[in-house]
Amino acid sequence: MDESAPTPGSGSAQGAARCALTYVVPAHNSTLAIEPTLRALASRLADRDAEVIVVENGSTDGTSALLLGIEQTWAHPGVPLRLLRSAKGMGNAYRAGIAASRGERVVLTADDLPFGFDDLDAAEGVDPTAHPVVIGSKGHPDSDVDRGLLRRVLSSGFRVLRRVVLGMRTLDPQGTFVLAGDWARGIVPRLVEPGYLVTTELCHVAERSGVQPLEVPVRLSPQHRDHRSRIAVRDVWQMAVGLLAIRRRHASPADGRAAAAAQR
Repeated sequence: MDESAPTPGSGSAQGAARCALTYVVPAHNSTLAIEPTLRALASRLADRDAEVIVVENGSTDGTSALLLGIEQTWAHPGVPLRLLRSAKGMGNAYRAGIAASRGERVVLTADDLPFGFDDLDAAEGVDPTAHPVVIGSKGHPDSDVDRGLLRRVLSSGFRVLRRVVLGMRTLDPQGTFVLAGDWARGIVPRLVEPGYLVTTELCHVAERSGVQPLEVPVRLSPQHRDHRSRIAVRDVWQMAVGLLAIRRRHASPADGRAAAAAQR
């Protein structure tokens, strides 16, 4: 496992042989989920020019050892598996994975593939030049993601906060993402959030640069649907503080110009 993940924006993917698709999977205390996910990815991507990057980020269980064992016995030469490390946090993991990616498109997903491959299936019919940001969106009206009343209420509260604080039009900036690879690698230096708000920051930077994410419908996988929600009412306050930080960070006109230049 690479102990020194590439610095976002360092150009680490430049000069490397390109591929059609990169999956970036953050792994934090993922011993129960990561092995079935990697088997599913190997099967789905077997006939594709694709790679899988797993970024272990601060696990305190046996995730690191499990990943090393999987790497040593990986029997899918057509789907290269690359293991990286980052500091703890989804944002840190995604930035490291994007910076190291070689794909013409880059998929940001979770360690348990919450929507299976619905997001990829929908994105494959979309021109990445016209839509560099495609989101497997729980907010899409055709999505099947019922998680209970409390989760719906809190999600609605988060949506209002994003609209008020950031003026965000994207309904679900915390879904899964299929990104145009060059766009993603160009935008990653603008991303600072270390944790789960990184994709909200990505959407904010995209919208400020004139890129409106395209949201596509997804179905929550049965195993993910059974998970108990870890969202608490106090998270609304934490979300508000985080959104204000994102707004301050990207408030300058220079930031908007830099983001627009990164997509060209």
